[in-house]
Amino acid sequence: MTFARRLADDRGSAPAEFALVGALLTMLTVAVLQLGLALHVRNSVLDAAAEGARYGALADRGPAHAAERTAELITLAVGADYAREITVETGEWRGHPALTVTVRATLPLIGLLGAERALEVTGHAAIETLD
Repeated sequence: MTFARRLADDRGSAPAEFALVGALLTMLTVAVLQLGLALHVRNSVLDAAAEGARYGALADRGPAHAAERTAELITLAVGADYAREITVETGEWRGHPALTVTVRATLPLIGLLGAERALEVTGHAAIETLD
């Protein structure tokens, strides 16, 4: 068999193609799963911040209650490591007295490991009064 005929022959190429395509599809699947995990963490932390702000803005509650409720919800949803940096402020938001809860957490890039303080979300709620 001549050299040109050997190059034109495709026998034995299926295992090589399978390995290359399989590796590519595996990497794509892992990347999609990681994106899903990052979005889950972001949405869970954002929901906890918004719920904490609403809870702290009730007429018989305050900023300390908001921070406590936010930390509790984050711990239940994604773990205590994500509930380390929670700040609560009172002020105005869109012209109304409001409570603002800001959470800075780790953005998961490889599994649950990632960049510290790369994820920042804020929840707002109008402060209720008994007037």
